Amino acid sequence: MLSMLPAPDSIPTSWGYFQFFLLLTFPLHLLFMNALLGSSVLAIAAHLQASQKSKALAYELAKVIPLLIALAVNFGVAPFLFLQVLYGQHIYVSSILMGLFWIMIIPTLIVAYYATYWYDFKFITLGRNGVWVLSFALLCFLGIGFLLSNNMTLMLHPEAWGAYLSNASGTLLNTQDVTLWPRYLHFMVGGTAAGGLFVALYGRFLARKDASLGAYASAIGMKLFLTLTVVQIAIGTWFLLALPKAQMLLFMGRNGLATLCFVVALLLIAITLFAAFKQKVYLAATLLAGLVYLMVFMRDFVRRGYLEEYFSPEMLKVVPEYSPLIFFIVTLVVGLSLILWMLRMAFTPLLK
Repeated sequence: MLSMLPAPDSIPTSWGYFQFFLLLTFPLHLLFMNALLGSSVLAIAAHLQASQKSKALAYELAKVIPLLIALAVNFGVAPFLFLQVLYGQHIYVSSILMGLFWIMIIPTLIVAYYATYWYDFKFITLGRNGVWVLSFALLCFLGIGFLLSNNMTLMLHPEAWGAYLSNASGTLLNTQDVTLWPRYLHFMVGGTAAGGLFVALYGRFLARKDASLGAYASAIGMKLFLTLTVVQIAIGTWFLLALPKAQMLLFMGRNGLATLCFVVALLLIAITLFAAFKQKVYLAATLLAGLVYLMVFMRDFVRRGYLEEYFSPEMLKVVPEYSPLIFFIVTLVVGLSLILWMLRMAFTPLLK
């Protein structure tokens, strides 16, 4: 249904700038989202146990979860805006087709955000009921992730948009796409695994106050990371095989750069697992950050492969106007500086 595909808008500068910032900022959003998922899962697991040490860890994670939500949301704004600039005619249409679900993301996020603050501020008075509060928030996050996966895949299939003619209620989902579930699980399971590594890293921070608690946090965080990463390898294989042949072959030699990213990613996974097995938390975390960037690059190759029949960013018309880009760069630098300052102010008292 190509008549439903609008003409792309013009852009103020070369598409490459927007592509660069999209690939730069989206992994940052993913890293905070991963930390949020892993922290929530481990806080629930720790809260369910009877030991004082596990309760203490749940309490410490309760403090950091609302901060992770704020960082994940704020670092998700920029990449989504760049996605809209580059693929606006696709993402706007898919958002409208599932509009009722799409607009529900905001109130769902607000409610989940409130629930995590409730879990934090009322941790002691809630007692064991706090598990239900945080579990509700986690289910909200998983639901939001499912809707995001639907939109990011629906935008890749203009040929499926004709379903709007029989369903104009804004409730279309991309559940017919065989890649939807492996893609969604790839993000959620992989994200939770990476979040386990964040908790292990956070354990090193906690060890400055309580060596026993820090060691416990690092141990269960690394255990979650190692266990779910093995599961993630199976899901990633499923995801790769579920891709249309043309997109899968991008990583099998059809595209040299995509193939290189794939090979390097496989090597990084092996090295990261080895570092985690050896309890080298800082090294594993550094390697994981690089791996997330590589995965985002690979994701972009898949998106461009899906859309090459209809559109590529090189087709965008440039109407030169550089002031918005300059303003964004200045704002980005100032914003990141302020965030680092705020994090320093927040965590410095905890180190004393």
